[in-house]
Amino acid sequence: MSAYRSSSSLVQIRPMRLLPGLILSSIIGLLAYRRRSLTKSGVAGAVTTGTTIFGLGGWSWGLSLIYFFVSSTLLSHFREKEKAHIAADKFSKDSQRDIGQVVANGGLAAFFAALSGFTRSKALSRILLTGFTGAMATATADTWATELGVLNAQQPRLLTTGKPVAPGTSGGITLSGSIASMLGAFTLGLCFWILQGLRKSLAALPLIALLSGLLGSLSDSLLGATVQAMYFCTTCQCETERRVHSCGNRTNHLSGLLWCNNDVVNFFATLVGSFTAIVLHLGLGALSRKAKSTAFEP
Repeated sequence: MSAYRSSSSLVQIRPMRLLPGLILSSIIGLLAYRRRSLTKSGVAGAVTTGTTIFGLGGWSWGLSLIYFFVSSTLLSHFREKEKAHIAADKFSKDSQRDIGQVVANGGLAAFFAALSGFTRSKALSRILLTGFTGAMATATADTWATELGVLNAQQPRLLTTGKPVAPGTSGGITLSGSIASMLGAFTLGLCFWILQGLRKSLAALPLIALLSGLLGSLSDSLLGATVQAMYFCTTCQCETERRVHSCGNRTNHLSGLLWCNNDVVNFFATLVGSFTAIVLHLGLGALSRKAKSTAFEP
């Protein structure tokens, strides 16, 4: 069914997708749990998020969520032991995603899908679709950058000062991570556009995804370098995002806001990405209308 059918069909038929969305999300969640990609709480979050996006957004929305999840999962397991050796003690959590990580990355996208399922406006539907794209592009960009950037041969540099930092440090960026970020965002937008039937009216979706995802990912690094809570392990003499270090020692608060962990940073990054995507969508629409009106002027 088209994402832009009449309001009555939207309200009556889209909720009927909730059941197949629940079944598919449950299967994927359980498979991911067996592969140790999700914790038990992560499965619950993935099922809730996936059911909402499939059921109220539609199959193209749901399949783009699967693209994000599958690609991110594959990258998280890519050279996993090497990444664990390099920077596992830096990250607040391991490669198994819990409900906090699932909601931080997909919660806003599920919100846009839920609103889209009941909207009566074609214009609002496109805004919600674009906001969803920005949120998912940011989540993909940030995840790809993290998973591949940590393997960069050269030391990352802090976004705010340019100072070299240890791999895995919040706010640190690398060339390979930045390239991975752009590829992740662009391919998410391209995938969603293809799933939308390569509509001419949505041809800017890959570009919007690229720009909004990149900006969202950079905002993640900025927040990570400035306000995310960081701790110090006196036993290992190193910084970490963990309240309890991998060595078992309870860490001391070093910098940032106590309530602002990596999940909070990820959520605000997707918020920046979705807002950027919507602004770009509205701006391109205004330029298109102006160009058409100019073309018809005598």
